[in-house]
Amino acid sequence: MIDLRRATERWRRCDVVARDLPFGLLLAVLSLLPALHGKGTQVGDLPVRPFDAPALVVIALECLPLAVRRRWPVVCLVLVSLGFALDQLYGYHVLASNALPIALISAGAHLERHRRVTVLLLSLAYVPLAVALGRIGATEKPEGYVVFYLALALAWGIGAWLRSTRAAEADRRRHVAEATRAAERTRIARELHDVVTHHVTAMVVQAEAARYLTAAPDRLDATLSAVTDTGRRAIADLRHMLDLLKADHDTDAGMPSAGELHTLVEQTRRAGQPVEFTEEGVPAESAGSAEFVTYRVVQEALTNALKHAHGSPTVVHVRYGEKEISVAVSTDGSGSRATASPGGSGHGLAGLRERVEALGGEFIADRQAGGGFVVRARIPAGSPS
Repeated sequence: MIDLRRATERWRRCDVVARDLPFGLLLAVLSLLPALHGKGTQVGDLPVRPFDAPALVVIALECLPLAVRRRWPVVCLVLVSLGFALDQLYGYHVLASNALPIALISAGAHLERHRRVTVLLLSLAYVPLAVALGRIGATEKPEGYVVFYLALALAWGIGAWLRSTRAAEADRRRHVAEATRAAERTRIARELHDVVTHHVTAMVVQAEAARYLTAAPDRLDATLSAVTDTGRRAIADLRHMLDLLKADHDTDAGMPSAGELHTLVEQTRRAGQPVEFTEEGVPAESAGSAEFVTYRVVQEALTNALKHAHGSPTVVHVRYGEKEISVAVSTDGSGSRATASPGGSGHGLAGLRERVEALGGEFIADRQAGGGFVVRARIPAGSPS
């Protein structure tokens, strides 16, 4: 049994000339059939002439160049036009004369350079053909020649329209590809920001604390171990991000989820930030990317707490509902750096807002009345990854 899909793929991989040749051969064979003699395109209304040896040359000139109508459209158009002129002058009117509008459409669609010159030369060549037909007894009226010329111009116009449509589609695809690449670069930049900022912030805070623990070896050793663990976690996350860039990698595999929030909170506590963490409900099986965004919201909020309110009590509350996940992270202003801006450069919070809103949720990051800041997010569950 023939595999049509495989056969189609092999056909598309063939050279364009090989793919265009069968149509020309078919038209030539049909032109040789007696029943179709005199059924071609006519201009001049000369009587039909019986087949002879020159008729085979005319048919070959009109049909075989169609094989190169996309690769060399000018060559195809010139040869077909020559064959058509001979066909009309000798009065064969074979079916192959219908190749002229096909050649015009192909030239209008695939000719890249000297398009106006080509149109001008063909138009000028039509005049001596009309004059020659009149001298050998053609009965066509002047308006008939004009109508026929307009029909040929329409064929060229159809080809030009196809060319512009193809160019517009190529331009649209290019813009889509550029937008896709830009979106992917933005996504990678966000991931790098979340991973690097959180882990490096934790390591810096832990390293600064270690400077004041030289008199307490046990606490110093625990702090340095926390720095080491944080660094290893950062390396693991960065390796995972590099794996995501591979074409054959499953983008859903290994992505952080809301279930890893306990590890994230514990890591922040080890960096010296008192965190109270509460959860309500159970994550839905169909939460999809909502869990991932939840993790990133908590991670960015805790990172800001470490940077701008180190040592301040921080409360993380996550509630899992049937249709959405609610997140609230608040830090009071009693820390050593609570007066700093909660958002830093703002890139992290801006990226989180875009992520949450892309899922149809809401995101708020603001100062609290008594100092400190609060981050709230409502993330619809069931969003596809």
